[in-house]
Amino acid sequence: MGSFKPTIRALAMAAATLAPFALLVASAPAHASIRDTVNDLLDQVARIADPAAMAPSESGIRRPAAPLKAPELNPFQSALPEFNMPSLPSVAVAELPEPSVENPLKKMFCAEYARMRSGLAMFGDAKYWWARAQNLYARAKAPAENAVMVFKVTPRLKLGHVAVVTKIVSSREIRVDQANWQNHGEIDHSTPVLDVSKKNDWSQVRVWDIKSSQFGRVYPVSGFISQDLVRQADNE
Repeated sequence: MGSFKPTIRALAMAAATLAPFALLVASAPAHASIRDTVNDLLDQVARIADPAAMAPSESGIRRPAAPLKAPELNPFQSALPEFNMPSLPSVAVAELPEPSVENPLKKMFCAEYARMRSGLAMFGDAKYWWARAQNLYARAKAPAENAVMVFKVTPRLKLGHVAVVTKIVSSREIRVDQANWQNHGEIDHSTPVLDVSKKNDWSQVRVWDIKSSQFGRVYPVSGFISQDLVRQADNE
């Protein structure tokens, strides 16, 4: 019974509305069309029962109004802005370690430490390494990771010096691990080295001094030695 209450209520309202229209039909002029009058009355009844069900069209013919639909969202279009967004690296770039000093149990010299770290079969003082590496290892003017940087002889570096490149920071900066730079047999890790040459050819560099927290004097460099030549020979 509960489901019929709205229908009964709508019919009652329609009957109340039709009462005055019945008088209109009785008093209508002779030339008026009774069918048109009845159609108007039926439209009035339908509008009272469901006001949203009828909507006038441009032609004047009344038709049920089509329900409005929400625009469908294309899944590809919804994801398209994500494809246009620049992609970010999935792995964060690690920060460079701070320069540090290690004091080994045994005093370490630069040549033996560089030989151990690089795997180069080079012996003797550091000042001989550049000449002895010819036709044995690859020699280059630009730094490369795991290559050995060879310093020339100076009044301070009477036996020369060698250091192992651990990181290429930029075209003008690298990090090296080295031993006995401070003449105490210590090992310096992640030491910054700057190229200060005019042509950016790494012929002159300045090395970071941990004690003073600044770059020191300018030192001349012969170049960098790596194992590329040996590896090529093994492949042949």
